[in-house]
Amino acid sequence: MRALPIAVVAAAAALTLTACDSGGSSSDSGGSKKASTASSAAASTACKIDQIGIQVGPANAAPTAGDTGNVPVTLTNKGAECTLQGFPAVKVQDGGTGTDVPEEKSATPPKLTLAASGTASFTITYVRGTAGDGKSLAATTLKIGLPGAATTQSFKWSYGPLAGKTGPNDPNASVSSFQPAGD
Repeated sequence: MRALPIAVVAAAAALTLTACDSGGSSSDSGGSKKASTASSAAASTACKIDQIGIQVGPANAAPTAGDTGNVPVTLTNKGAECTLQGFPAVKVQDGGTGTDVPEEKSATPPKLTLAASGTASFTITYVRGTAGDGKSLAATTLKIGLPGAATTQSFKWSYGPLAGKTGPNDPNASVSSFQPAGD
C-alpha cells in the first residue's frame, strides 16, 4: 500500500467536511446572497424609452454606393436602475415607406442592467444604396425603440440611401444587440 503525504490527506478531509456541511452558515450566507440578488433583479425593470437619452452617431458613414457604414447609438439611463435585453427596434423610413432593420444573426444579446446615468450602445451596420435604383430605400428618418415597447424616438437619417438585398423592404443592414458602454 502506498502512503499519501499528510498535506494531501488533510486537504481531502477539509474538502469532505465542507461538502458535508450543507445546513451550516456558509449555506445560509449563499442563500442570503441569492435572495438579495433576486430582490435586486425584481426591483430592476425594463428600461422605458421616455427615461432613456439617445445619441445617434457620429457615424462612420458609407461614402459611395456599395460601401458599408456603421452608425453607433448610445443610450443613457435618465431614470432609476433598469434592464435592457434583446435588440433595439430600428426602422428606417422614406416619407411614408419604411422597413425594419433586422437583428444581427450571430449576436446573442446579453442582459444589461443600467444604473441611473449608466450607458449602453448598439450599432447599425448598413450598405449604402444607389438613389432611384428601385432596390434602395431613400431613407430620411431613423426610428429607435426598446424591446417589447411600441413607442419610438425619431432621428434624421443623413447617411444616404439604404441598399436593399432584393428590394427597398429587404435592407442590406443589421442592428447589433445592446452592449455596455462607458467606464
